[in-house]
Amino acid sequence: MVFFVKVLFSAVIISFASWLSVKKPILAGFIIALPLLSILSIAFSYAEHKNLDKTILFAKSIVIGIPASLTFFLPFFFAKTLGLNFITTYCLALFFLILGFIAHKLIMNYF
Repeated sequence: MVFFVKVLFSAVIISFASWLSVKKPILAGFIIALPLLSILSIAFSYAEHKNLDKTILFAKSIVIGIPASLTFFLPFFFAKTLGLNFITTYCLALFFLILGFIAHKLIMNYF
């Protein structure tokens, strides 16, 4: 039951931001950038497992994951300048995200 509440809450936030992005893209971007899901995930994780060490590792992974995940957006900054279409930009973004994930994994292996 708790799982479905978490899924529903997350889906509502994502759906709302997607809907809002048509009318107010700047506000929608800000809402998505908020660490709401990280805050909830950390609290839910600790509440379910009561394991502080794993919760701390989870939070560290989020901190390292944020800059790694931001690599996804790099091609969008340069798409117009480089004359890229959406598909090329999106594929490059996914490629950079994969590189970010690899970097994240390498860094987390040291924690």
